This record gives sequence, structure tokens and C-alpha cells, in this order.
Amino acid sequence: MTTLTAQFDVPISPTSPGTTRRAVVGVLAVWGYTDAEWTAEVAIVVSELVTNAVTHGATAVNIGIEAHGSAVVVSVADGSSIIPRRREPDGRGGRGLLLLDKLTRRWHVEEFQGGKRIRAELKPITPAV
Repeated sequence: MTTLTAQFDVPISPTSPGTTRRAVVGVLAVWGYTDAEWTAEVAIVVSELVTNAVTHGATAVNIGIEAHGSAVVVSVADGSSIIPRRREPDGRGGRGLLLLDKLTRRWHVEEFQGGKRIRAELKPITPAV
């Protein structure tokens, strides 16, 4: 089975989370990953990761998508070395990592080109193709 990959850069702006969400879901749909419930969860994961980059001052993010059968990983890299930390949810946030825990199989942070990359392994799904 072939591993499918896509990678693209997104400049940071207030519309970056939505633009990135639509792009990632679109790529996955072309690859046959079309289950509505699953793609809605993917959209939330991507939005959270890009929103964090926007909130914490990144100037651009690099998006990666990898799919091999039922295994799909999305990643978001930015130039910041600040590692996400869990905190008590409040009126300003604190729910993003809780959502990642709930909506992914697992996720982790790694050093990437002087900044960080967050890799989120999504829940397994069989593509429709």
C-alpha cells in the first residue's frame, strides 16, 4: 500500500485556521477519506493546532498530511520553540490539548527546524476508495 503525503505552508492571519481546515479536509477527501464524522474531528484538530500558532505569534505554519491505509497523521510546524502545556480551561482558552487527547489516537511535539512540530495521529479509518 502506498503512503500518500502532502505538505504546504500557510501564512498566519485570522483566517488561517479556517483556510487550513478546509485545505486538509479537501486533500483527505481526494484521497478517499470522506466519512463526515471523522473529517469533522480532523477539522477540529487542525483548527486547534493552527489557532495555537496564530495565538502564540507564529508568522507561518507548515502543514503535513500523511496517509497509509487506515493510519492518518496531520502535523503543524511553526518557528516557535514554546511547547504546549496543559492548563486549566478558563475564559481565554485551555481546551485545545484536551480536544487533541479526545479526538486523536495520540499526539506529540518534536523539534523541527529551530521550532516545533506537533504530530497528531488521527483515529484509524478506512478510506472509501
